[in-house]
Amino acid sequence: MDQFVIKGGKPLEGHVTIGGAKNAALAILAASIMTGDVVLIDNLPDVRDINVMLGAMEEIGAKVDRIDRHTVRIDGANISSLSVDYEFIKKIRASYYLLGALLGRFRQAEVALPGGCAIGARPIDLHIKGFKALGADIDISYGLISAKAKELTGSHIYLDKVSVGATINILMAATLAKGKTIIENAAKEPHVVDAANFLNSMGANIRGAGTDVIRIVGVDSLHGTEYSVIPDQIEAGTFMFAAAATHGNVTVHNVIPRHLEATTAKLLETGCEITEYDDAVRVNASNLEQLIRTQVTTLPYPGFPTDMQPQMTAVLGLALGTSTVTESIFENRFKYVDELARMGARIQVESNIAIITGVERYTGARVAAPDLRAGAALCIAGLAADGISVIDDAYYVQRGYEHFEQKMQDLGADMELADSEHAARKFILRVS
Repeated sequence: MDQFVIKGGKPLEGHVTIGGAKNAALAILAASIMTGDVVLIDNLPDVRDINVMLGAMEEIGAKVDRIDRHTVRIDGANISSLSVDYEFIKKIRASYYLLGALLGRFRQAEVALPGGCAIGARPIDLHIKGFKALGADIDISYGLISAKAKELTGSHIYLDKVSVGATINILMAATLAKGKTIIENAAKEPHVVDAANFLNSMGANIRGAGTDVIRIVGVDSLHGTEYSVIPDQIEAGTFMFAAAATHGNVTVHNVIPRHLEATTAKLLETGCEITEYDDAVRVNASNLEQLIRTQVTTLPYPGFPTDMQPQMTAVLGLALGTSTVTESIFENRFKYVDELARMGARIQVESNIAIITGVERYTGARVAAPDLRAGAALCIAGLAADGISVIDDAYYVQRGYEHFEQKMQDLGADMELADSEHAARKFILRVS
């Protein structure tokens, strides 16, 4: 089992380039099979979730050509199955986007109930509500969701709760429905906008993505396109927080600074110096004796992202005074706190609030990543810690970060991905 081995205590310094947004890419890949024409997508992150999605698409008959690590050509002309295998769905929740894509194009789809990181209940009732409003019949039995429709017809859909997944899934199905669809209380996240822009480049008629009201006029068919995925705001934020925790000085390239405003605001509150460029952000914490406490509440975009909550908590664990982090999106996203406590953090969780009393430093320990973003947070803690840390279950981090350890090494970190206990011991001997 892969594990990250880290000798902490060194400030991160230098430059790092951010890859394509995983969450945007997953939706765009699913949408690419809504046409029988060839689609070319670049700036894909080479991470496990993307490779699982491509495997699921190949399984149902799409032709997938990997031109290089970050570029793929997809031909959906010969889709032969409208049922997505459970083996793919249990690995990544976003495979459910194939439900909206297949329903839109073929008026029929069957997908297993989704899996993914165990960070709390993520019901798909809003997806089902949207599909039903468009005229689909839904059946849930034997662990499968089946959607069928003789015809999809535009509708006025109000989402009771802001949901990125439901917004994108309904968006895809409505793109090829007859008439006009309005989605109210829609998610405004950058990857919703990117998925809509991708569909528009294929001939869709979607307006309002990025606001809470999206209007879709259905079209008869979509055509091929070439498209580049936006940069990953969560990967960018993770490196920004790593710079803060280690009192480093890091410039993060290939970003859209506007997408990072909530992250940047909280780093400013902790005392970091932030410099924004056209497509880069610099975080300088090298002159700080200790970070400053603050309060954070996760909210739908443009609020502070839930996917940055564990990393923020790891940073605030080193801030002077008492901070609070309130999780308003997922109810089970503090599973990593016990692991962080093994490294010396002082955190008390009450309901959906983490009360954090800052410590001067973390100490190295062996911990296990419970999910993707928590794994990244534990790595940040390890980089800031005194001594050696081992983060087990590194595959969680590899689901969403491309060559995470290599990018950290390029910033000066003593960090390695070890595929065995023997490899881990060799690294520890070398850096001790």
